[in-house]
Amino acid sequence: MSSVFGGGGGGGFGGPGDKGLKLPLMETMRQAWADPDLRQRILFVMFIFAVFALGVNISIPVEGLTSSELMDKLMKLDMFRMLDAFGGGALKKMSIFALGLNPYITASIVMQIVTTAIPSLKKEMQEGGQYARQQQNKRTKILTLVLCFFQGGGLIQAMGSAVTLSLFERSSILLFWTAGSMFLLWLGEQLTEKGIGNGVSMMIFAGIVISLPGQLGTIYDSYTAGFTSVWQLIVLAVIFLAITWLIVHFTTAQRRIPIQHMRRQIGTRQVGGQTNYLPLSLNLAGVIPIIFAFSLVYMPQQFASMMPLNSPLRDGLIRFNDFIAPSDMIPEGIIGCFAFTALILFFTYFYTAIQYNVDDLADNLKRSGSFIPGIRPGKQTRDFLDGVISRITIVGAGFLAVVALMQAMAPTFTGIQGTGAFFGTSLLILVSVALETMRQIEANILMKQYGQ
Repeated sequence: MSSVFGGGGGGGFGGPGDKGLKLPLMETMRQAWADPDLRQRILFVMFIFAVFALGVNISIPVEGLTSSELMDKLMKLDMFRMLDAFGGGALKKMSIFALGLNPYITASIVMQIVTTAIPSLKKEMQEGGQYARQQQNKRTKILTLVLCFFQGGGLIQAMGSAVTLSLFERSSILLFWTAGSMFLLWLGEQLTEKGIGNGVSMMIFAGIVISLPGQLGTIYDSYTAGFTSVWQLIVLAVIFLAITWLIVHFTTAQRRIPIQHMRRQIGTRQVGGQTNYLPLSLNLAGVIPIIFAFSLVYMPQQFASMMPLNSPLRDGLIRFNDFIAPSDMIPEGIIGCFAFTALILFFTYFYTAIQYNVDDLADNLKRSGSFIPGIRPGKQTRDFLDGVISRITIVGAGFLAVVALMQAMAPTFTGIQGTGAFFGTSLLILVSVALETMRQIEANILMKQYGQ
């Protein structure tokens, strides 16, 4: 989604254009640090990350919220573990940042779909310029505020069976969480304005990075206690490197469609006639289909956590969740893997369809006097682009399914529990945001070199 993770023709976290890096990593960092403006921006990013890390460790002052009984109850649920990983462990610590940026992510997805589905809003965004973007941002923030109360209320309700809270305590927790989530959103906006990269993406990146040391510590404790062998650690490292390579490969890979511009006579000069490319990333939809699919498959579990223990409806929802969520259970988990893959395929096609309108692409090429060599403008161009995007979407959906399923299956392959956060959505976000940030730093360096 463009408002959160970047977007554009490149899909996912990036924009159109060359997705690879032209400079070596260390050379990019050396030149960035030598540039006063870029150095100041990088230092500002570090400062915001430090503020975030500090806030993660500030717990809400309500007695009983950090009890081990409550933590054990919440962390048994896959959905809460994923929210905790995205928030840098804030949920586990019952921090003021426990909600993280999840309400804003959900609000951004909803508003983007609504804008695409309602012609008047779509026209406003296309023609309204900066004012339309400001209005869209305002509507997204209002929806974020509403979702803070709904998601926060759901979490508080889920705690009900483990800790007794008065109405005043519930209201206080909800107020702290809402304020914390909106403060994180403000920090993200400051990062976008004064730092490097997309601010909200960088805050999500920081949350995942902050949670990694705790997860590594858990694995180390398991090793020192004799529950994990050296061979299991080697298998974990091999799978981690393989998935990382796969993510980098698919994030940077593109299908480049050649575009020929017609020659035009302007006075005594001829302009145009050049050939360039329309770059289409193999991962057009980015991480959005995984987020949608996870939200849907764990929704029954979320509703079940709000119901009394031993309730028939609660047990039924949990049982139903076993059949739609990927896991290592047989046969429930196998069925869940197929169901989850089908959801990712559906949402990948759905999100790509609302982001890439082949009719608009074909019409824009025709109006600008450009064409695809060997393809007639108009219907043939639309059919050609539709076929290319459809094939790319299948490949991208398969890639997303493999990455997402590794989050559920990695503990089975490695025999080490709690390793799922090293794969799947978390790793995809880490790699994608890191690549996009490095591309932006490199673009700033190259632009200043060209200007000299």
